[in-house]
Amino acid sequence: MLDGENGILFRSNIMPQIRQILPPHHKHCDELFLTAEEAAQREDWKACANANARFAQALLAHFDAEETLLFPVFESATGMRQGPTQVMRMEHEQMRKLMEQLDAALSARATETFAGVAETLLILMQQHNMKEENILYPMCDQTLGDQVDQLAAQLNARLEEAACQTSA
Repeated sequence: MLDGENGILFRSNIMPQIRQILPPHHKHCDELFLTAEEAAQREDWKACANANARFAQALLAHFDAEETLLFPVFESATGMRQGPTQVMRMEHEQMRKLMEQLDAALSARATETFAGVAETLLILMQQHNMKEENILYPMCDQTLGDQVDQLAAQLNARLEEAACQTSA
């Protein structure tokens, strides 16, 4: 689970549920994104590049954890393959494309473009996270029963591994 102060995962003897693992990681990604945005506003492109790379790595790790661990288990347990996880995957793809546009604006050192794309990405992330935190994650915790503890541990381990790579 993420420690909100320094973005480092910590271990707990209590097995957390999905909604205790992933929302703090959303916050961690938001903080990394804010650092990149602030650097772009200052036109500190080196700091922006470093912060944006850390943000991208964390967000892509989050997407990977959901798409390869959480979503398949949820879909298998519920039989819902055209429901909330399909919407989340589509939004992940939209965010990936916006992240590519951020990279292009960063490479071009285009402050205005970076700010515009960042605003669009921020709105999409906020809406996306609200859906996950208020709908999907509680559904997972309720429907996955005995699988929740093992799945939460796998998600935590995957995000912890990504955090170690990000800080390396």
